[in-house]
This record gives sequence, structure tokens and C-alpha cells, in this order.
Amino acid sequence: MQKDLDNSKDKREEQHGQVGTMYQNWFLEYASYVIMERAVPYLDDGVKPVQRRVLHSMWELEDGRYNKVANIIGHTMKYHPHGDVSIGDALVQIGQKNLLIDTQGNWGNIYTGDSAAASRYIEARLSKFALEVLYNPKTTIWQSSYDGRNKEPVALPVKFPLLLAMGVEGIAVGLACKILPHNFIELIEASIDSLKGKKVDLVPDFPTGGVADFSKYNDGLRGGRIRVRAVIEKKDKKTLVIKEIPFGTTTSSLIDSILSANDKGKIKVKKVEDNTAANVEVVIHLHPDSSEDIEKAIEALYAFTDCEISISPNSCVILDGKPQFLSVNEILRLTALNTMELLKRELQIRLGELEENWHFSSLEKIFIEKKIYRNIEDCETWEAVMETIHKGLKPYKKLFYRDITDEDVVRLTEIKIKRISKFDAFKADEHIKGLEDEIKAVKYDLDNIKNYTINFYKNLLKKYGKGRERKTQISEFETIVASKVVINNAKLYVNRAEGFVGIGLKKDEFVADCSDIDDVIAFTSDGKVMVTKVADKSYVGKDIIHVAVFKKEQEENTVYNLIYQDGSKGAIMMKRFTIGGVTRDKAYDLTKGLLGSRILYLSVSTPEDGPTVIVKLKPKPKLRNLESIIYFGGQIIKGRGVQGNVVTKFPILKVVEASADQVTQLRKKQPDLFLPPSKEDKSQMKLEI
Repeated sequence: MQKDLDNSKDKREEQHGQVGTMYQNWFLEYASYVIMERAVPYLDDGVKPVQRRVLHSMWELEDGRYNKVANIIGHTMKYHPHGDVSIGDALVQIGQKNLLIDTQGNWGNIYTGDSAAASRYIEARLSKFALEVLYNPKTTIWQSSYDGRNKEPVALPVKFPLLLAMGVEGIAVGLACKILPHNFIELIEASIDSLKGKKVDLVPDFPTGGVADFSKYNDGLRGGRIRVRAVIEKKDKKTLVIKEIPFGTTTSSLIDSILSANDKGKIKVKKVEDNTAANVEVVIHLHPDSSEDIEKAIEALYAFTDCEISISPNSCVILDGKPQFLSVNEILRLTALNTMELLKRELQIRLGELEENWHFSSLEKIFIEKKIYRNIEDCETWEAVMETIHKGLKPYKKLFYRDITDEDVVRLTEIKIKRISKFDAFKADEHIKGLEDEIKAVKYDLDNIKNYTINFYKNLLKKYGKGRERKTQISEFETIVASKVVINNAKLYVNRAEGFVGIGLKKDEFVADCSDIDDVIAFTSDGKVMVTKVADKSYVGKDIIHVAVFKKEQEENTVYNLIYQDGSKGAIMMKRFTIGGVTRDKAYDLTKGLLGSRILYLSVSTPEDGPTVIVKLKPKPKLRNLESIIYFGGQIIKGRGVQGNVVTKFPILKVVEASADQVTQLRKKQPDLFLPPSKEDKSQMKLEI
């Protein structure tokens, strides 16, 4: 019994292992299929399989006339097993890029995001450019389609950096690809430079135009980043017009982002109009009550809306049967070499065809001129005919590129009597001479294949480059600090006793206007300071003695003047300091941190100016001088962590700021008190900080 149970357990474990291995293999096969056959383009021709099948089907249907897109989709389904929707989407995307397909009908609008009309209403045909650079059955490697009934290309023999011209985006299992489109003219010029051994430095060019900062493009590899901005023109003091939009956005999504920013109070907009048709035109009417100037409004649009976006490229292609991450400049170099190799193969094929033509034309001329055909009249068997013709051609075999075969002789016997009777030796010589000249030219091109390829590119540029100038302006622009351009869309309140600050405490003490992206700085009586982000309600510590909107860029010119007691019975200290760098929501000690420490006086000033205060001591026997005068402007400005200087060790009654008259009198009586710190003091300050 136990033996049977053990055997059953072993069998189950074995089956479990087999099933686990099976699932593992299936997943790997699925992941490989998605990466290789759906999401990532091939370097050889720069297209995904569905795009290749669409273009191949269009070539099979090509007769110079437009075809219904529905017909193209149906024809492509012979090659693509994933349904008509994916085929139609791929076809529309290719057509909208205005390079490989001539379109007719409503193919959608890349500016507004409007989709194309139904496939039964729109038409397409291959462009002349596509017919010239995409197809050559003689150099194409073929494979069976998914059902084995048809042949489809493994890769199209593309003689152009199509991948970089069109761009591509795809997501696979654990792998993503995002190659941005580049300019047609610049690609050809860069291909020529690459063949000449010159360094190339490509940057994208977007069909929607805009202005882009490519300083961190990183050759299109992972980790790079492009910032793209809309082109915004000023119509008048309260009206802006967007003429070009960032790549990857539409006027609809752009307007939605503007309205969202307006709802959040980031900008003030009265109305937005979309007048886009053949060209982009989005009119923004600013609110007439808005106090911000038009330049600040433009910066706010860049900071808070899709008028500026970031794009992260990820250049990944299938090369040598596996995905590889290559820079766009390396892709261009390999594409240029591939074009040169394809042109070389075309020339070699053409040379072989010319030589075959010359070979048979010369055989035919000798066969007729030397009247060899008459020698076969007395032959009674086919073998005798073949032998007679071979014998008649034997004296001339040294004139030919190759041996005379039985197939050549059979072709000679198939020449019709009518052709023999009308044979013109002069025309035959002219034809052979033309073939010899063309053979010579082809051999020259093969010997100078690099120059031939360069001339091929130059011819493409001459024929198809007009109207394909760069659309995206290249620029470098600074990062806009959102806090500098955001309008004050909220009000800050404080509950000093309970220790809360926020924009939701509307029943408490008003502090200042602010925005919802600002920070708040708060000082409490126990000598602590904290910086926190504006929120509806935030706790910063009880007994708040000072609260304000914290602007980091303004803190360099903000100085805090402080008098505090060190512990419950400690000395009275003073210091003048700046806040410096802080971490949000962290409480910093401005005192030595002893229990019972408390702030006796705190004020805010500029570095150039400081308050004058009078420190009044509690009366005490034998204590004659009950007042001390402190001019903070004469003190050294240090960091917030410095302990400060001793004011007195006696208990303080109160600290009061001196009036203007008191300051005037003090300046007359004690002029040395108001002198600024010496150079030696400032040097010591740097060391202490």
C-alpha cells in the first residue's frame, strides 16, 4: 500500500515538473513572438511585420490607380493573421506620415486627433518614392505566409533610412521601443556624410512642428530626454495664438490641459477657441481681470499645460535575430551600408542579365550570319541537330563570357524562320554594342559602389526633397520654475495656538495670498522652525510666532534676527541667520535644543538692514544698567545652526524695537554701535558657518 502511494506521489511530482516546464516554454515563446513579430521594428527595412505586409499587399495591387482601403485590408489578411483592425490602424498610421502612401479622402488629422473615415470611404496607392526605394523582387528574400499558401518578404529591400524617417513606438513583454521621426532631407545628407566617413549628429524633426531642446537627446538611447514646446504667438495684450503643438499631443488634449490648469487656478483664461484645419490655430483669451503680464502667461502655459512636454526616446531594433539598443547615428550608419549592399546586388543582377543578353544576341548573330541553321537540314535526329550546332559554334566559343550550353543551343533552334529571314546585321551590331557599353558602365559602378550610392542618395534628394524642410525648431531653453509663474490662487491661514497652517482654515487668522504649489515656513515659541508644503491643514507645532510663504529663491535675501533663552534658566543669546537648505516637514532647532528654551524676539529683514532693539532686564539688587541696545545690522549673518552670542545672563523683562527717534539719538551717542561687520569678522563668519 505504501509503495503504491509513493509511486503515485512520484508520478504527480513528475507531471508537475513537466507542466511547469511547459508553461515556462510557452511564456518564453509568447514573449519572443511579441518582441520579434509585433512590437519592435527590424533594422533591415525599418518596419514592423504588419506594416511590411500592408506595403507588400499594396505592391501586389499596384496598377497606378487608387485602391479602396477596405480592399487593401482584405488583401493583407492573406499575410497577417491578427485581423482587420490592426491592419487598418497600421495603414492609416503609414498614410498620415505622408511618405510612402498617396492618400485620398478623410485620413484623419494629426493636429486635432480626429480619426480617419471608414475604410470603405478612403483610398490609397503607393507613392512614387515608395516604388523607387522599397521594392525589388530580384533582391528580396521570400518566406511562406502563416498558412503556407503565399509568399511574403522576410524584409523589404529598403534603400533609405525608413525607420528614422517614420519613427516607431511599441511595447512588448518587458521591452519597449520609441524611435522618433527625423527629417527627410537631413537623413539623406547624413547618409551621404556617413558613407564619406564623416561624423553625423541626428536630432528628430516632428510633423507637428514646435520648438525642441535636444541638448539631452543622448542619440535616442535610454536615459535621453527631449523637451518640446508649442509655438505661441502674441496677438494682443490679452490674446495668445498657438500655431504649432508638441509631438504626441493634439489640439484637443492641449486645450483640455489648459482648461484643467485654469480650473486649478494655475492660470486665468477666459475662453479657448480651436480654429485648427490644415494648420494649427488655438486662440487663448486671457481673463481681463488677470494682473499677470502676457510673458508670464506664456511661461505659465509651458509650466502647467501640455504646451511643453518631455519625451524619452528608447532606440531598440531587431538586428541579427534579437533586440538590440542602438543609437540613431549607428542605425543611420548601418542603414547606409545596407543601402550600398542592396545597390551592389542590384548592379550584380543587372550585370548578369546584360551578359546573358549579350551572350545570346551574339550567338544568334553568328548562328544566322554564318548560316549554321542550314547545316541542320539534313539531320535526322535531335542529337544530330544539337551536335551540328555545337560544331558550327565551336570556332567562336572564345568570344563568349561563358561556355555554350545545350540550353543555349535549344534556344537557337526555337528562333522562327520569319525572324531569320528579316535579320538585320547592322541592328544586331548596334544592339550588341549598346549592351557592351551598358556592361562597361555597370562594371564601373560596381568598382565605385560608394560613389554610386552617394549619387543615388543625391538623386532621391533632388526628386523628393522639395517641401520636406525641417519643421521643428532647434533651441535650448531654461527650465521654468513653476513657483515663479503660478498665480496666487489660494489664501493662507494660521491657528497660532493650536499650531495649524493651511488654506482650509478660513475661520482663522489670514496670513497671505499664496498658490497651492508654494511652501510655508513656521517658527514656534520653543525655538523650532519647519518648512511644509501648502495644504488644507498642516500641523507645524503649537504656539506659532511667525508664519510666511517660503520662497526658496528669495531666501538668499531674507535674514532672521533672533533673541532666545537657552533652556529654562540659561543665558540670553542672539544671532542673525539665514535658513539655507531644508527638508520639508522636518523640525529644525534654532536654539541649542535644551528643554525650556524659548524665543524672546524674532524679526525678518534684508542683509543690508537690521532692526535695533532694546533689551530690558528685570530689576535686581546691585544691577544698575537695566537696558541693553542691540543693532542687528552690525552683526554677522551666519547659518541657522549657529548658537549665537551671549546678550546677558540676567533674566529679561522684555525686548522692544527702538523707535525711529530712539535710533536717531542712539546713532549720535553711540556711532560705533551701527558700524557693519569688519572683514575679519566676515572671514570668521564663513568658518563658523
